[in-house]
Amino acid sequence: MQIRTETAADTSVIERLTYQAFEDHPHHAPGAKPTEHLIVQRLREQGALTLSLVAEDDTGIVGHIAFSPITIDGTDVQWYGLGPVSVSPARQGEGIGAALIKAGLAQMTPLGAAGVVVLGEPAYYSRFGFAVDANLTLSGVPAEYFLVQSLQGDQPLPAGVVAYHSAFYG
Repeated sequence: MQIRTETAADTSVIERLTYQAFEDHPHHAPGAKPTEHLIVQRLREQGALTLSLVAEDDTGIVGHIAFSPITIDGTDVQWYGLGPVSVSPARQGEGIGAALIKAGLAQMTPLGAAGVVVLGEPAYYSRFGFAVDANLTLSGVPAEYFLVQSLQGDQPLPAGVVAYHSAFYG
């Protein structure tokens, strides 16, 4: 499997893959259709897709990850949001998502990222160094599902209310 930066030719495959990965997701309301593919599309259209990687093997693209800028108390502090992460439903559980997360985090530091936040399952994301920090919050979500990771070593974490890019809100 190869992990690489997306190309323009990948966009329709990424859209389809992301939709399928989130179809019938347990965190969606029953019967709700996925919107994660639209978030990626809006991030791309608005020039806010900081890093977009695909996982590809001899069968084609089997996974995707996106990173986009966030603000903390309305200020850009070089922190980014991880997500969505999408893996083909037939390939979930093979470590593709983990490989994308590791590759993405490794590429964010050279891009100048001070840290990354993620809204997700604590048991899963803690494996990659994410943890809850009471000083960084995301309105409207249970605190235990909002995780952060500094990419600056011993530097103190910022404090405040996080806002994802407007592309997340339609």
